[in-house]
Amino acid sequence: MANFKVKDESLAPKGVLQIEWASRHMPVLNQIKKRFSQEKPLKGVVLGACLHVTKETAVLVDVFLAGGAKVALCGSNPLSTQDEVAAALVEKGVNVYAWRGQTTDEYYWCIERVIDQKPVITLDDGADLVSTIHSKRTDALPNVKGGTEETTTGVLRLKAMERSGALKYAIIAVNDAYTKYLFDNRYGTGQSTIDGILRATNILLAGKNFVVCGYGWCGRGVAMRARGMGANVIVTEVNPLRALEAVMDGFRVMPMSEAAEIGDIFLTTTGDINVIRKEHMEKMRDGAILANSGHFNVEICLKDLEELAASKRAVRPNLEEYVLKDGRRLYLLAEGRLVNLAAAEGHPSEVMDMSFANQALSVEYLVKSERMPPKVYPVPREIDETVAKLKLEAIGVKIDELTEEQKRYLAEWEMGTT
Repeated sequence: MANFKVKDESLAPKGVLQIEWASRHMPVLNQIKKRFSQEKPLKGVVLGACLHVTKETAVLVDVFLAGGAKVALCGSNPLSTQDEVAAALVEKGVNVYAWRGQTTDEYYWCIERVIDQKPVITLDDGADLVSTIHSKRTDALPNVKGGTEETTTGVLRLKAMERSGALKYAIIAVNDAYTKYLFDNRYGTGQSTIDGILRATNILLAGKNFVVCGYGWCGRGVAMRARGMGANVIVTEVNPLRALEAVMDGFRVMPMSEAAEIGDIFLTTTGDINVIRKEHMEKMRDGAILANSGHFNVEICLKDLEELAASKRAVRPNLEEYVLKDGRRLYLLAEGRLVNLAAAEGHPSEVMDMSFANQALSVEYLVKSERMPPKVYPVPREIDETVAKLKLEAIGVKIDELTEEQKRYLAEWEMGTT
């Protein structure tokens, strides 16, 4: 029986149904699972994962189990665990340490329990598992061959570790695969963030001034979906290229100091700290809504919000009202954490199908490879293309192939204007 800690084991039957539903919409992972079941490429390998414990993650875990791996899993956010899924995974023999509503101490306790299982490969979403191994739990380092990282924030942290010479084992940046960020970050975050905001507030987006802070792939997705629902989208940026792109995409672009005065909804998607802070909150309209879709709860300065407030109260699930000393009210969603996972269910299964297919194949690649130097590596191109081909096959789309003549033309330089 698995060593575990979850909220309620009796929720397992509900979790099984959720996992079945997700699996029906994840055909690429199911194709990989079929091959893994036959080949057992992960036989005897211990995988340590710090991921959002959702129904989609459970489908990925099923793939690893089919491949012969032993899996230890904890949540990568205190509010993102689906408790019924965690319970269902316990019944599959997974060492699960996850429940919704953890304290910070409990969150890191769970990470350390995963490390106790002596993983050979780590899977991370935000790099908290890797950073803990490199700081508090260096005893685990000799056993780790490599790892993967799922999200932008984690990749940034790991690249900083690499630059400083702190990184001690190879990491594959799954987030940077084309079949991940072009779809997961744009379409997944775009849809699920709007879903989280609407579940928490049930407001009408049409006609509202919707401020998107950051125009990376996640910001692009949210801006696109908010405009599709009739919102007047405003983008704030620090990168001139992204700001120019937002202008060319038809959005208003301005500094946060200006957007703060006219916004109705503010959504941070930057991966940076204190994007919305005191000087912005002091300018906001009565009733402004603050939400975050970046990995950590640092993009909205909660300390400033607490200091400005005379009182606060919970109005709805995942919705807190802060009454400022001048009587204005600001509303914070999901404690400033990932609103798409804390207030909704995260990305749709069809999108996570590609992201987690990259995870599965990257883990297989690490297991089969010789130990690589400690760097952050891109997903091998053949894996990215394999995922795209499998997805196209699954949805019944066929594409052309280059003729031999076309291949020769692309490989030569002699032929020009004729």
